[in-house]
Amino acid sequence: METGSREFVRAVPRLDGMVVSAVGYRTTGERPGLHRGLPSPYLTLIFSFDGPVVSGLTPEQAGGADAISSDIVLGGLHQSPAYVVKPEHEAGIQLAVHPLAARALFGVPAAELAGDIVTSGTEVMGRRAADVRELLCERDTWEERFAALSAYLRQRVATGDARGSVRPEVAEAWAWLARHRGAGTLGGLSRHVALSERRLTALFRAETGIGPKQAARLMRFQRARNTVVRSVAAGAAPDLARVAADCGFYDHSHLVRDFRQYTGTSPSGWLAEECRNIQAGSHGGGEE
Repeated sequence: METGSREFVRAVPRLDGMVVSAVGYRTTGERPGLHRGLPSPYLTLIFSFDGPVVSGLTPEQAGGADAISSDIVLGGLHQSPAYVVKPEHEAGIQLAVHPLAARALFGVPAAELAGDIVTSGTEVMGRRAADVRELLCERDTWEERFAALSAYLRQRVATGDARGSVRPEVAEAWAWLARHRGAGTLGGLSRHVALSERRLTALFRAETGIGPKQAARLMRFQRARNTVVRSVAAGAAPDLARVAADCGFYDHSHLVRDFRQYTGTSPSGWLAEECRNIQAGSHGGGEE
């Protein structure tokens, strides 16, 4: 019998679109295991309050001596799941960060975060990030924690070294893909920003770490995943064929192939693993 408790608190980010979502979490009495950290069109920033986050590229790495461990986790855009050790109890705040905000918030383009599945946040953000984590651990309420973290990030934007700016063509390319929810073509995108497909891809990859086609696929997958999650949260079985048609996939099998790449399992397999998390509110549709 499961006796653990789960608490998930969502905040409304107020950082001019740089932070897309913010979730505070606290779980106790969990059965230890592995959680799949899925690819998305956003960077991941986690401040863990209850011991380091332990992860790996494979289940074997996550459970082995070469696992990646950090109290502050910063993840770039990636194309396969990360495997995260789920301890008996954990707490923290997880942010989804717009990749074009990486220069302002972290001082580096998102492309510099794409080489490893995760990076220690203090390596990129400095010792002050560790001090902020301690401050967050000391706060009594989620409202206080979210306010303190927002203040810290605003200060970084105001005083940090952004190391250049995002090229307007790349910013407009990302916005165009987002407006089309990942369903637009590379040819249409290149015409829109008046660059050749080759030049656009090179600039886009240099800024984000992935090409526009990969970004479009991540956007489609994110929308499909959120649609599936909303169905399950409402107590309905998701119609995957309809989800595929509505989210810009060629057909049901196309959706299943992308699900397998990005989750490492089938849609039904992922839902079986995540059903309790969905019901507890850890997933939401606010990141589209």
